[in-house]
Amino acid sequence: MNKTTMFSASAALCAAMLLPAAADGTPPPASPPSPPASGAVAPGLVDAAIERGVAFLKTQQALDGSFSDSHMPALTALPLWAFVRSGAGDSPAATNAANFVLGTQREDGGFYVPRPGRGGSGLGNYNTGVCMSALHESGLAPASAILKARDYVAGSQLTGDDTLSGGFGYDRAMRRRYADLNNTVYAMDAMRRTQSAEEFRPAGEKRADLDWSRALAYVSSLQSREGSAAGGFAYNDRTPQGGTSTNAASGKVTLRAYGSMTYAGVLAMVHCELPKSDPRVKSAFEYCAAHWSLDENPGMGRQGLFFYYDILSRALAAAGTPLTAADGGTVDWRGQLAAKLVALQKADGSWCNDNNRFWENDPVLCTSYALLALSLCKPGATH
Repeated sequence: MNKTTMFSASAALCAAMLLPAAADGTPPPASPPSPPASGAVAPGLVDAAIERGVAFLKTQQALDGSFSDSHMPALTALPLWAFVRSGAGDSPAATNAANFVLGTQREDGGFYVPRPGRGGSGLGNYNTGVCMSALHESGLAPASAILKARDYVAGSQLTGDDTLSGGFGYDRAMRRRYADLNNTVYAMDAMRRTQSAEEFRPAGEKRADLDWSRALAYVSSLQSREGSAAGGFAYNDRTPQGGTSTNAASGKVTLRAYGSMTYAGVLAMVHCELPKSDPRVKSAFEYCAAHWSLDENPGMGRQGLFFYYDILSRALAAAGTPLTAADGGTVDWRGQLAAKLVALQKADGSWCNDNNRFWENDPVLCTSYALLALSLCKPGATH
């Protein structure tokens, strides 16, 4: 997603230290306990952080059930997903969010609000991928709604014989041909998560699915194969989200790989069912180990930091492959990430990024990402 000022009004919330009571009269949560000096996560500290984050989200819900921007249903689906993962999936807030999201489904099956004249229109692919995943996991949507969304996503995959074939752009009805890894991995993730819904498709209807081999070819084309970025993934082959690098010998300019997109690439390869022995998987994990950090989104600084935490946790949980540190030991990514997120939580129960790129000045968005990541930090948690 491109830089926007859509949430400028939300920025002030990042600095807020006190919250009003939730709509049901629930008082704001108490201040969080400080993490131990050792950096380890004390027993119960993660659960306490999750409880406070959920309480914060409930205070931010509009009367119609939406969050942040009613023109972007994904921004309501993410809190819904966070509620479900945090044990609050049976709350009125979750039900109201699900009902709002269901109300945004279009005749073509997509979850989006058309934005005439805007490039990418209503970001139909991104919104639909997030919404169908959250609704499916919540159990608050009829199978027919999920099946229609699967039809929309499957019909959005690009075909043809250029470098974009197999990928996904912002919207199925875009005027220009475009694809990127972020939209592509959301589509792939949503289709894998909801594939069991096909069992409820009426007899005689064609089942919806992706061309997974083409999707893998597109994803693989974005993986760097040389230099210090070897194994890492770029956003796409034409938009320098992470900047560019120049090969000293050949003078060739390439788009730089960076952290969040590399974990997106890992998750995409998991969904394509590549074995752990595949050279593309092995080199991606080597990149992740060499650039391991929770202080920044490697290659991007604080840009997209909370999305980085979310996609990192989903990719590593799904892969089930240990991340080997430089000294040969295993990175305790769950423990380290839990400690980092607990330390970053604000007194009001929220999380927020002081860097505005990718909409992360919105505390609802960052809190949703953080809760989803924390849910996967628990031992044995699965993607």
